[in-house]
Amino acid sequence: MITLGIDTSNYTTSVAWFDGQKGENCGRLLTVKSGELGLRQSDALFQHVVRLPELTEQLSLTLPSRPEAIGASERPRPVEGSYMPCFLAGCGTGKSMAAATGAAYHGFSHQEGHLAAVLWSGGHMELMQARFLAWHLSGGTTELLLVEPGLRPQKIGGTEDLSAGQLIDRTGVLLGLDFPAGKALDQLAQAGEAKPYPVKVCDMHFSLSGMQNKAAAMAEKSGKNTARFVLECLIYAISKATEQARKQFGPLPAVFTGGVSSNSLLRQAMVPEGGIFGSPACSTDNAIGIAVLTWLAENGHAE
Repeated sequence: MITLGIDTSNYTTSVAWFDGQKGENCGRLLTVKSGELGLRQSDALFQHVVRLPELTEQLSLTLPSRPEAIGASERPRPVEGSYMPCFLAGCGTGKSMAAATGAAYHGFSHQEGHLAAVLWSGGHMELMQARFLAWHLSGGTTELLLVEPGLRPQKIGGTEDLSAGQLIDRTGVLLGLDFPAGKALDQLAQAGEAKPYPVKVCDMHFSLSGMQNKAAAMAEKSGKNTARFVLECLIYAISKATEQARKQFGPLPAVFTGGVSSNSLLRQAMVPEGGIFGSPACSTDNAIGIAVLTWLAENGHAE
């Protein structure tokens, strides 16, 4: 059985197929003007509408057969009231395709898709029916989740102001890097030296706005050291919050997803602490997780 997944997040248009074992994702970042820190929802929605047909046609070149089920991200998180207009492009397209072809349709949240993509690409599908901790680290989200069997996440910690991705992107633009700045800041930080500021972590929650102010003060002296400082501070806070969660909930696996989880320094620091990561391509925004969840909804299991 072939399933099709669609995800239209705030910064990436993605379509993917999955057959129970393997899959392929086609995605493209939305265009953000140089020097700007993001997109209005209306601009993101317009770009998704333009790009979905192009990416679907590109994906069709590798599609083994016609999809029997179609899934889409309908909202940011699987909680009541979660809403973002940009997801209307993907779920509207998915519902239309399903109605026209007779395929089944399944709706999920963007966050659930992230988790499924990492578990599949990282070879940990057994965790779909287990309890584990998860970090969703992106431009709009820095949440520590307690995930119950059946992939049912509940927020238990994270930031109380800036997200990890916002701190990275704002620091990157401050240093003259293009938005989004994650990859470039990661590369710049490799040559830098800095000790982390001991971010206060209380009951698995912390604040990052102070780090932005410190980064702004450091930026004129050394870009590479500023980049390193910001990432080391993030890693410190994430590690401490994970430690506190394990004291409360037991020695659970910690899964990392979202664009920030593709950062090489974070991976180097957290893998020795039991962190589980997917491939970098399946950590950033993608539709493969939605395709996997759609397959599971139809078949009940996947390898």
